[in-house]
Amino acid sequence: MEDMTAGNHCTVTVFFLAGLSEKPELQLPLFVLFTGIYLFTVGGILGMIIVIGLSSNLHTPMYFFLSSLSFIDFCQSTVVTPKLLVSFLTEKNLITYSECLTQLYFVIIFGTAESYTLAAMAYDRYVAILNPLLYNATMSYQIYCSLISGVYMFAVFCASVNIGFMFRIHFCKLDVINHYFCDFLPLLELACSNTYINEMLILFFGTLNVCAPFMIIITSYIFIIASILRIHSTEGRSKAFSTCSSHMSAVAIFYGSVAFMYLQPSSVSSMDQGKVSSVFYTIVVPMLNPLIYSLRNKDVSVALKKILERKEFM
Repeated sequence: MEDMTAGNHCTVTVFFLAGLSEKPELQLPLFVLFTGIYLFTVGGILGMIIVIGLSSNLHTPMYFFLSSLSFIDFCQSTVVTPKLLVSFLTEKNLITYSECLTQLYFVIIFGTAESYTLAAMAYDRYVAILNPLLYNATMSYQIYCSLISGVYMFAVFCASVNIGFMFRIHFCKLDVINHYFCDFLPLLELACSNTYINEMLILFFGTLNVCAPFMIIITSYIFIIASILRIHSTEGRSKAFSTCSSHMSAVAIFYGSVAFMYLQPSSVSSMDQGKVSSVFYTIVVPMLNPLIYSLRNKDVSVALKKILERKEFM
């Protein structure tokens, strides 16, 4: 849909989201599948936050970061999934220009925040294992609150810069975004004006927000593993590894899905493959994180059992 502007040009003000699949026979099964995933995600995340909130033994920096990660996952899933579900039910899934940029803005914020929160959690495990006696002093309330505040502030800054430069782009004639949400590359493909600055900003922030947290995580785990290997008792080693295993699984899934999306050769990568791989980090990762931290974490399992036992006696 287009509005006339000065100089006989047309500017697109409403886009159509192509969705995940255009095959009619897949729309209903996909709707049921992704509705189930979304409900499971919301239930798992809210459950995790409630368990952490109600269990005094989980009021530690590690679980503060986990609550923040759960909140990010909830927001990321909610920004993307409901609009995806609409695409399965309607022939033309409309999104206005302002709604499109708003969705993209929050996708960038929560994607960036997740990346740096995983890095903050790696640093927390590093301090806990290498300096256990100084842990409470090093990871004080002020410090871990400052870390999370810094994560959100930087995420908002990255999103604001990228979206700010999107306002200078003009869109005309083509109005179908070949994706199930407003993502940078499919949106820029429809641009009529020069997108060089935008592409450079995406490359710069994309590289920074993947590589910097990943290097923090890798460096933290090199020191953690070296420290664990110096522990003589098998029980001590397994206990130290168990405190990191959930986080390592979450890191592997998140960075694996991001790498799969962005590091494919251009000859292999296509927009349809991009859609499938972005499903992982926008929808599947938020669903898996509560599972990983509840099933692979003894403290959460014990806390959940205590809460359920308390309710039985009431």
